[in-house]
Amino acid sequence: MNQKTAFIFHGTGANPDMHWFPWLDEKLKQNGYEVIRPNFPTPENQSLENWLDVFNQYNDKLDSDSILIGHSTGAVFVLNVLEKYDQKIAGSFLVSGFIGPLGLEDFDPLNKTFAERDFNWQKIRDNSEKFFIYNSKDDPYVPFRKAKELEKKLNGTIRKFESGGHLNQNSGYTEFSDLLEDIKSVE
Repeated sequence: MNQKTAFIFHGTGANPDMHWFPWLDEKLKQNGYEVIRPNFPTPENQSLENWLDVFNQYNDKLDSDSILIGHSTGAVFVLNVLEKYDQKIAGSFLVSGFIGPLGLEDFDPLNKTFAERDFNWQKIRDNSEKFFIYNSKDDPYVPFRKAKELEKKLNGTIRKFESGGHLNQNSGYTEFSDLLEDIKSVE
């Protein structure tokens, strides 16, 4: 049996060592996962093409036991990976995810190549066994309606947080036990 692989994708202006990423990395390793946390260029040189260039060094690790976890723009990147590669995975976990513009002049230009286009939703759905969507009602960047949009497009399960902010370390998220429990449910 192959070792299970978990990818954790950070978002705009972040890096692999922020938020709950190191905590989740450690917990997943304890559960037998190989964990890959790519360091994407952001905000300078941030584009879907540049992020895919970074991911390409790991794409041979994608298989039916893999899971993809993304935060914010990293969640949108999950959708792009599912659309680009012909590989069905075990599950996708989209934290503070979105599609389309957010109406934020500091972020929309950086996220444009990732989020502002027509997706092949059928292929994305076909390439992941399950979708979990985590959004907070009081996220200062991502309106909750974006979670509802993803839920509808993906036939996913929303985990709604009343006061989780952007579900990042600024909102107190250095651990994320709800996410870990959902990951364990797809093993």
